[in-house]
Amino acid sequence: MGEDDEDVLVCVFKDKRLNEQFHRHDFFFLHFAFHGDYETLSSKYNNRITIHEGDCYIGQPFSGYAVKRESNEEGIIIGILIKQDTFIQEFLPSFASDTAMLNFFLEPNKNKYSDEFVHLNIPKVSPVWRLLGLIILEYADKTPDTQKIIKPLIMSLCMYISSEYKKQNLPVKLTMTEQIAEYIDTHSDSATLQSVASYFGYHPVYLSKLLPQKLGKSFSEIITEARMKRAELLLNHTDLLIEKIAMMLGYSNSSNFYKAFKMAFGHSPRGN
Repeated sequence: MGEDDEDVLVCVFKDKRLNEQFHRHDFFFLHFAFHGDYETLSSKYNNRITIHEGDCYIGQPFSGYAVKRESNEEGIIIGILIKQDTFIQEFLPSFASDTAMLNFFLEPNKNKYSDEFVHLNIPKVSPVWRLLGLIILEYADKTPDTQKIIKPLIMSLCMYISSEYKKQNLPVKLTMTEQIAEYIDTHSDSATLQSVASYFGYHPVYLSKLLPQKLGKSFSEIITEARMKRAELLLNHTDLLIEKIAMMLGYSNSSNFYKAFKMAFGHSPRGN
């Protein structure tokens, strides 16, 4: 386990059996079934959830949790624990393009014992596993710079997890227009009419006419709506600076964000 002054802690469990006591702690945590399966006892749902090899289990601060494992073969579980304030300030931007994930990570600010979790499979070919290897190696042989080194690695890890979450939680069948709208929504921090048109193989002029016909909104209206939805979440449930929120949402400067927000809601960010 780590030191009290560390923002990020990394732990590796390697054994055949584990009977962890039910507990709570004030970290966001990511657990990975690196080798073999294990079970978690969920407080909210009062049952055991099987985490299969290759799965990732993400929990909120103070969520009730206990790992259980009973096997004849050795298993490996990798855990990354991130202090709540550190996660909000430094790692949350990795998930800013997904409203569902933003809600998940901001929920503890409204309800300390929300006890929600995310459970998803990480493909064997995903860079997540290579990043985990680098993180473990660095943390096992710590230096004064270890925290500075592993934080960008965990940032990349979070971005890959966010991408995988989106893939696994999209509806199976979407019309082309719905696919375009979903793409714009999840890339609202960086998407342009040209980049979206290129991605779907359309001419920008055609796309600019298609969206109002099918969705009743222009490209810029769709982008702004997606950004404002996330802006409300971040303003209401974090203490992030306006400048940082503007940057997370894709605004080149905070004055453009102020203008867009006031136009959408009739008042400035933070209610002034």
